Amino acid sequence: MSASPAEAAYRRPTALAVFLIIAGLIGVWAAFMLTVDKFHLLENPGAQLSCNFSVLVGCSKNLNSWQGSLLGFPNPLLGIGGWTATIAVGVGLLATRGRFARWYWIAFNVGVVLALVLVIFLITQSLTVLNVLCPWCMVTWVVTIPTFWAVTLYNLKEGNIPLPERARAFFRTLYGWVPLITIVCYAIVAVLAQLQLDWIHRAFI
Repeated sequence: MSASPAEAAYRRPTALAVFLIIAGLIGVWAAFMLTVDKFHLLENPGAQLSCNFSVLVGCSKNLNSWQGSLLGFPNPLLGIGGWTATIAVGVGLLATRGRFARWYWIAFNVGVVLALVLVIFLITQSLTVLNVLCPWCMVTWVVTIPTFWAVTLYNLKEGNIPLPERARAFFRTLYGWVPLITIVCYAIVAVLAQLQLDWIHRAFI
């Protein structure tokens, strides 16, 4: 059976698919580790977790705070579900010859945006309220930021989010800069953490 013209013109975003699978696996792993640590704290509130390295670097304070259970259950459960969905999208991109429906991309992009909003909130709370850097949380930050940029810019350049052709051309160019944009975002977080917590000197004290 021959492919339709639309299928023939479609270029599978292999790099994006592979990235989503890898990011999803890392995100699931971090969320799982946080979930296990939460179980340890529920069994023994005074437990010393493997992620607790110092006063500044640890998971216990985050997991025991209200910020760690925003919807009434531990945030890592959101991560397990969300990153599993990310892996599914990546696998789907590799497995299918045709395009995903626009509504599917938009729904996924909404989920990615919500994930970034949650991460920004948690970064802010970690730096300004809890005054602690949670290792597994930071792993989640590391994969959420580039996932947001990669998915959003892909949808903008492909027209899944409707835009004039000139704007799409701009986002096609910007899409190639996702790694640099991500590094800039990491740098911003690192600078804010340094200004707020002086993490370079205190990380392992």
